[in-house]
Amino acid sequence: MTTTEPRMIKIFDTTLRDGEQSPGASMNIEEKLRLARQLQKLNVDVIEAGFPIASEGDFEAVKKIAQTIKGPEIAGLCRAGFKDIDRGWEALQYAEERGRIHTFIATSDIHMKYKLKMTPAQVLDAAVKGVKRACGYTANVEFSCEDAVRTELKFLAEVVGAVIDAGAKVVNIPDTVGYTIPFEYFNIIKYLKDNVPNVEQAILSVHCHNDLGLSVANSIAAVQAGAGQVECTINGIGERAGNCSLEEFVMAIRTRGDILPFKTNVVTDQLTPASRLLTSVTGIVVQPNKAIVGANAFAHEAGIHQHGMLMDKSTYEIMTPESVGLKASALVLGKHSGRHAFKKRLEELGHDLDDENLNKAFERFKALADLKKEVFDEDLDAIVADEVMRVNEKFKLSHITVTCGSFAVATATVQMEIDGEQVRTAELGDGPVDATLKAIKKLSKSEARLVQYNVGSVTGGTDALGEVTVRIGQGERVVIGRGSSTDIIEASAKAYIDALNRLYFATERDIEPL
Repeated sequence: MTTTEPRMIKIFDTTLRDGEQSPGASMNIEEKLRLARQLQKLNVDVIEAGFPIASEGDFEAVKKIAQTIKGPEIAGLCRAGFKDIDRGWEALQYAEERGRIHTFIATSDIHMKYKLKMTPAQVLDAAVKGVKRACGYTANVEFSCEDAVRTELKFLAEVVGAVIDAGAKVVNIPDTVGYTIPFEYFNIIKYLKDNVPNVEQAILSVHCHNDLGLSVANSIAAVQAGAGQVECTINGIGERAGNCSLEEFVMAIRTRGDILPFKTNVVTDQLTPASRLLTSVTGIVVQPNKAIVGANAFAHEAGIHQHGMLMDKSTYEIMTPESVGLKASALVLGKHSGRHAFKKRLEELGHDLDDENLNKAFERFKALADLKKEVFDEDLDAIVADEVMRVNEKFKLSHITVTCGSFAVATATVQMEIDGEQVRTAELGDGPVDATLKAIKKLSKSEARLVQYNVGSVTGGTDALGEVTVRIGQGERVVIGRGSSTDIIEASAKAYIDALNRLYFATERDIEPL
């Protein structure tokens, strides 16, 4: 009996482009590069590093990643206009043959009529010209039919055939608005396979959004219909409800190889480090019940489950924690641990720090180890996020003094450094956190509104690091700030100031909307 070799599916990671478009998930160049290095360890096939024409910061990030990262192809997103494509290759050229120009234009009636104000003939012409322009720079060109699943099938097939003739080696059929369901998406891909004469000259790719919670299921259906590339993000982050979750898709086809004859090049034991690193960079916390990388993904509390696990782990675990990079023991280091052990564990967690940042993190670790009996992996993630991954600081916290009680009005005295100058004020509030944030807002002269405030402990125990995530907004812009400390008031102040810095620098480098 002969067995068919599983078909290889390319993994196109767009965490640094579509993922960054999550509200508050904007990253600076160093943060993008840190994540790109982890994606390199994860061994994804393609890293979409950004949208080069969107801003000078995005251009420089794509350029830096193209210059630095080895192994994966490096893609940059460009509209079908010549200006976008020229700017894209200006950044991507450093990756040489691994540089991929990813150009797109919308093809659905609703987008053509209301957004583009173009006829189908004009869109087809723009698509072909865009691909030909890109092919003048590189043979590595991908074209996307934006809002493909709401595109009339005959026109979609016409566009796909035309851009392949023009030189596109990959054609993406995205579910831009998360509208489709698995059997429908399967049929769309199958229709293209059956009705585009030159379809075998290119790889069909899929890019699914999660508005109906079906992005992973839709991606699997598309692969079953013949798609050869899946575009996804770490933790499923992205615009609106996010994208197809890389870790969920990869582990689904690995776990169910009995009925899904596919494979990927992903090194799965790097999935948990990648997830934790992204959380550290963006401050977007993974829900505890998130598949694969959530805190409860391999936790068993029910007695009947625990009994089964003690007898044989396969009774309730369909994959091992180790297969996704989750270590059996979370406890790693203590106050007697040295710099070498500290550095090695950070690298295992996905944090590759230079000497300066390693020293900053190690000093914070030693200070924490003096306060805590046990230091966990989650504590190390929080330290790196708090000490290393901050944006340039216009606002810095100097110190806080808070008084409060059952029969006293909470008062916070806050001293900050703003552009090198020390300033101080005191404010009353409904509680110590309210008073502290009011004082910071007064000193910073910020008009931002507090949209969300979340507090939790990084690990268990009364000596645990407290971790605070805040979301603040000004106009249509929303950013996230994150802070940690064994003092929850200090953690709140750090998070709020981190968000103010992110808001300030995001506004400073802003350009006109695309």
